[in-house]
Amino acid sequence: MTWSYFKRRVKHLLWNGDNKLRVRNLRYLPRWIVIAIDLCIVVLSFIVSFSIVAEMNVVFYDVLTAPQECLFVTLVYLSTFFIIGTYAGLIRHSTFVDIFKIAFSSAMSSLILLSVSYSYDFFFGDKIFLFPFIAINALFTFVGMMMFRLVIKSIYAYFTNLGKSKMRVLLMGVDDDTIAVGEALSISDNQNFELAGFVSFKKRYQKIKILGAPIFKYDSTFFETILPQDIDALIFVSNKLSNYDKNRIVDKALEHDLRIYDAPAITTYDNQKDIVSNIKQIQIEDLLDRHPINLDDTQINSYLNNETILITGGAGSIGSEIVRQVSQYKPKKIIVLDQAESPLHWLELELLKNFPDVDYLFLLGDVRKKNRLVNIFEEHKISVVFHAAAYKHVPLIERNPTEAIQVNILGTVNLADLSSQFKVDRFVMVSTDKAVNPTNVMGASKRAAEIYVRALADDVSTDTRFITTRFGNVLGSNGSVIPHFKKQIEEGGPVTVTHENIIRYFMTIPEACQLVLQAGIMGQGGEVFVFDMGDPVRIMDLAHKMIKLSGYEPGEDIEIKVIGLRPGEKLYEELLSDKATTLPTHHKKIMRATDQPMALDDVLNHIIEIAAAAENGEDIFMISKLKKLVPEFISENSIYEVLDLPAKSE
Repeated sequence: MTWSYFKRRVKHLLWNGDNKLRVRNLRYLPRWIVIAIDLCIVVLSFIVSFSIVAEMNVVFYDVLTAPQECLFVTLVYLSTFFIIGTYAGLIRHSTFVDIFKIAFSSAMSSLILLSVSYSYDFFFGDKIFLFPFIAINALFTFVGMMMFRLVIKSIYAYFTNLGKSKMRVLLMGVDDDTIAVGEALSISDNQNFELAGFVSFKKRYQKIKILGAPIFKYDSTFFETILPQDIDALIFVSNKLSNYDKNRIVDKALEHDLRIYDAPAITTYDNQKDIVSNIKQIQIEDLLDRHPINLDDTQINSYLNNETILITGGAGSIGSEIVRQVSQYKPKKIIVLDQAESPLHWLELELLKNFPDVDYLFLLGDVRKKNRLVNIFEEHKISVVFHAAAYKHVPLIERNPTEAIQVNILGTVNLADLSSQFKVDRFVMVSTDKAVNPTNVMGASKRAAEIYVRALADDVSTDTRFITTRFGNVLGSNGSVIPHFKKQIEEGGPVTVTHENIIRYFMTIPEACQLVLQAGIMGQGGEVFVFDMGDPVRIMDLAHKMIKLSGYEPGEDIEIKVIGLRPGEKLYEELLSDKATTLPTHHKKIMRATDQPMALDDVLNHIIEIAAAAENGEDIFMISKLKKLVPEFISENSIYEVLDLPAKSE
């Protein structure tokens, strides 16, 4: 080995090498530097301890000279460093565990030194170290190593946050979860929050602090009380407040230009860094007043367990959630049918990961193509069909009515007929509140599908129980208003509202699908179940609140623009809980609509005429025939209003 090769090798190891002694990556102190500094602290502690003990007028043992004692003590400490791994953690992220390691290493080193000293005394009649010296040396070594780590940690935190403006926040509550989040904020590096205090909802705390931060009582003067504290935001922890109480606080906070955040419970994450990184700005969905649903899992399990289930529109917002929920009941097989290739592919990857024990069959197919459906029913003994495939966007369907007729009506006819033919036990159709007194083609096409399913349920030749479920707008579904508003806010506005007084009912996707499963077991055939949607939401108020929750001022930072009702759009959706048209069931959130069935032959004659017009592309004639089947269909803000002129004049 030449000298030049040796120099190149040493340079490689110290500068770029894949080893424990890299010095190039100065984002953290290499381990050998940490060990070297710790050993320097041990030597310095020895000198200080030796000097202090010398002032006590005691006589040192003369077995070893002072330099020899220093070397021996240093080697003992070095050995415990390697045994315990005091150098293993990143100095800038030192925690209580690292401090404990240092304390344990100092204690262990002292015990070794004492053992050696007394062992030597036992065999040779003389001790090596004075006990006061060992105790003082251990204390100084521990303090020195701990201070080294705390200083590095503080310096790193200082330079990391240099120039950053931190948000002063109050944590809502004083329970264990909230205090744990406060601890995470206090010790976390490189984060944007500064803990300014806690908020108590029950009693007033006098002169009591938690983590050095004061506790404020939430009362009528709360916001005036915190005004001098320069508070920037409130953080709710683990959703322990009711939506009603949370909404009241949020509304008041937004009036005072405070930001609102949500933090997870301590039990949700493995460490405090995860908690801080998952403090997120509160979402409007978290504030809508929805209550948990209690399902009869036993009965749902009885009709889904070990059965073959077909879910159409299975890659859509509603269909995919039905698939997820059905998967929990251990069916024999789930057939997921959709014509959208990419969404079906991504859903397949998700489900195979999350439910590896479920037997899935993912099929590309169109409910309009009856031959494709026949093959599916012939190959599989299907017990339950959840029919969620549909076109649903009102303005788009108003411009493309033929597609709605073919998918929403004829696709339903295909599936319902095959379900009856192949003796499927239950057929559950997902409908919409827009089918109630429809003002657009989409709603009317879904109402026509309801009419056909209802008529087929009364046919004596069928053993299938046909059940229809009807609900309103779903939070987070494809094309729904909340994701649309979020995107507009991210782009800087304007946020577009179709009318100042337009209102809508909202339900979460999981909630809607849970009620679909529940209605599936309640139905005996022919029912139209409608869901309690809660209180309506004024869309203009929704837009204002979403803008303020995003940290902007409506009308100043983000404009709200009224663009007028879109073709076929209603100003007010029908109240699904109208007692004049619904009857209660044993589930408080599900009601049964009173619905007079039409004769199956009459319904078929109407549908044949509608289908013929659709085939010929005669939109006006087709919609006129649809209005014959659905006489309550009165178009609004649409080119098809001309077909209603005689009715409106009456």
